[in-house]
Amino acid sequence: MKKIMGLLLCSQLVACGGSDSGDNGTTEPPVTDKPVSMKIDVCYLMSTNLGDMTLGIDLTNTPISGKNFKQYVDKGFYNGTLFHRAVSNFVVQGGGFTSGLKPKAGDAPIKNEARVGLSNERGTLAMARTSAPDSATSQFYINVLNNPQLDYSASNHGYAVFGKVLSGMEVADQISIAPVHNVNGFSHVPVTEIVINTVAEVNCPAS
Repeated sequence: MKKIMGLLLCSQLVACGGSDSGDNGTTEPPVTDKPVSMKIDVCYLMSTNLGDMTLGIDLTNTPISGKNFKQYVDKGFYNGTLFHRAVSNFVVQGGGFTSGLKPKAGDAPIKNEARVGLSNERGTLAMARTSAPDSATSQFYINVLNNPQLDYSASNHGYAVFGKVLSGMEVADQISIAPVHNVNGFSHVPVTEIVINTVAEVNCPAS
């Protein structure tokens, strides 16, 4: 059955494709009592047909999600994929479809690291998933606004933040306000395709 990209009262961000469940065998990330500061361990230049963004990825606090993203980049998986979902004042989502909304099969699902405590703040990069907490594969999203409702809590498995936009956030903002329509059960699909041309590792900006 096709999984529908949808939004349920702004509380769930789901990815189409992949499994409803999955566990890569890694132990459950601990719940932190202290605020977690994001570490920028590796950086990437994401080139799109609307402009470029530089992304910083946290391999220290979110090694599972960070390594997962790195592995997809290293094999060129994201080249030619779309930002297939644009929700104004919420998020832009990509990494799972090519032109014509053709799904691109990802690797095995990964453990959800939302419990480590990085918040879904504006400009952060996080893993999209189905309603199952450990179902994220290749798809990610960029928070256009602060979205604390997507964070881990006692009543919410949350969505794992693993990086942030270091420069080019105006591109994500532009994506978020693109005209959208519904296509074959998919909602918030940009009318004009927004393509991720390439994602390549670059030197991180000096802190």
